Amino acid sequence: MKITVVGTGYVGLVSGTCLAEVGNDVLCLDVDPEKIRILEEGGIPIYEPGLQDMVRRNVAAGRLHFTTDIEKAVQHGTVQFIAVGTPPDEDGSADLQYVLGAARNIGRLMTDYKVVVDKSTVPVGTGAKVHAAIADELQKRGVNTPYSVVSNPEFLKEGAAVEDFMRPDRIVVGAEDEQAIHLMRALYAPFQRNHERLIVTDIKSAELTKYAANAMLATRISFMNELANLAEVLGADIEMVRQGIGSDPRIGYHFLYPGCGYGGSCFPKDVKALIKTAQDDADISLKVLTAVEEANDAQKHVLTGKIKSRFGDLKGKHFALWGLAFKPNTDDMREAPSRELIADLFAAGATVSAYDPVAMHETQRIFGDESRLKYADSPMGALEGADALVIVTEWKEFRSPDFEAIKATLKNPVIFDGRNLYDPKFVRNSGIDYFAIGR
Repeated sequence: MKITVVGTGYVGLVSGTCLAEVGNDVLCLDVDPEKIRILEEGGIPIYEPGLQDMVRRNVAAGRLHFTTDIEKAVQHGTVQFIAVGTPPDEDGSADLQYVLGAARNIGRLMTDYKVVVDKSTVPVGTGAKVHAAIADELQKRGVNTPYSVVSNPEFLKEGAAVEDFMRPDRIVVGAEDEQAIHLMRALYAPFQRNHERLIVTDIKSAELTKYAANAMLATRISFMNELANLAEVLGADIEMVRQGIGSDPRIGYHFLYPGCGYGGSCFPKDVKALIKTAQDDADISLKVLTAVEEANDAQKHVLTGKIKSRFGDLKGKHFALWGLAFKPNTDDMREAPSRELIADLFAAGATVSAYDPVAMHETQRIFGDESRLKYADSPMGALEGADALVIVTEWKEFRSPDFEAIKATLKNPVIFDGRNLYDPKFVRNSGIDYFAIGR
């Protein structure tokens, strides 16, 4: 198939590249010429394991192309994926200007049948708005070119996005005409040869499915964080509690790990947007999700509280941070707990030396020439001159450190572990004060 993907962020670039990988002719459009320059020179503008090699392979094979030419992109694909950003507005709602702008460009320039696929995470009712935007542009031109609108939400985890796309556990397609459904089945056939994974719904149900999935996962995280805080006060061990409830097949083990809060491009934004949609479109207050958001905002400051309890006045103190990205295997700093922690430490008069395998460049872009924040070239390098170590992101390389070396390097043998990476007894037997979450 000839496919156009509008947007070369996480969703667009991964989707377009994986669709090219199975033999389709894919053209990726972006209005940012710098992104297209990077892609055409063999680089990628994001960090995602395995993606760069796949991009280069499909470019070399002639199946994957990049452009800033909107008309060329509209003419290319029978299937037009809209995978642009939907950033939160000031009121928490999703900003649809880029989605609707892409839809209007398609309506303004299309000359034959198109299937327009909403791949971006969009509120319920966006499919109708996209349909109306295209219809309006066609009416202005005085033409009646046929088209279909489909909702096809993504369920990609940053850091494992390529694997998730190539081996999906489900493919949700919201469509209301048979021709579009037929084309989407054909498009996704290579990804479900083992067994049928495609679920066909109406458009609104597909849109809500995406928000519901992220809201459920965020709820599990905030629930476990609150239990961890309770366990700590009561003298229980949240890790034992996690194993106890996770063994129940109705609950399972996924997303039951307590920590210092969730972040990233999806959970915070989507929880806010779903709360706002319920308020504005249905006059319903989503009490559980409101509490989920409040709990997560508070959890991002739990490490700060532990540090202040241990050291008291932090003025003049210096802390080592391991991990800056909101999760491992990504350089994404959006809503990352590290940002709140760094801001808290600065406000208390402390300074920071940070290490992250891939996110330090993005952190420098965010914090600029902040003199209170230094960057180390290794985990151990971050510990030089530090009063304590704070772990914020659970990168694999942090899992088995040399505790004797940590103890010898730090001014004070203290670790604050925001991801519960270690056995408390083992660390404490090494002569290190160890503060975890709920343990």
